[in-house]
Amino acid sequence: MSIACAACRHDIDDAAKVCPFCGADPRSGEKIIDTQAMLSEVFKPKQTTRGGSLLDFARQRQGAVVAGAVFVGFLILAGLYQFAVHRNDTAIANGSGVPMTEVTDVSDQGDENKPLPMPPMQFQYDGRPQAMRTYIVEPGAAPPPPAQPAPPPPPATTPTAKH
Repeated sequence: MSIACAACRHDIDDAAKVCPFCGADPRSGEKIIDTQAMLSEVFKPKQTTRGGSLLDFARQRQGAVVAGAVFVGFLILAGLYQFAVHRNDTAIANGSGVPMTEVTDVSDQGDENKPLPMPPMQFQYDGRPQAMRTYIVEPGAAPPPPAQPAPPPPPATTPTAKH
């Protein structure tokens, strides 16, 4: 059997001396145990410094911290890029420029698309090297017969109308 707690109206066992939900006497509703005081006594809150509380905040909100770090990193990269672009636009070279002919030889670019020659292939010929270098006509070989023209297609017949 069960009874309803007089303080919080939860159904609890009728043999219970204390309501597990509110900590009061289930029959009279009188507060017997102050659960909040007992919890704070058993589980003492730890003393945190400002840096520790900041780390706890970051642990609880990891997604926001990671997103913020990515955003700050992006801003740093964008600032470095702007600095480099501005410096390249406004900086004046101290020395004279290097002529293109010293950097590359444009007159000798005709051979780039030429294929490389085939390297010499050394392999065994079984005593007859001409077999691998030329066609050998076997004795008694006859040329294939000439191709015969295809027969003309039969004439198309037109259907006649019947009355």
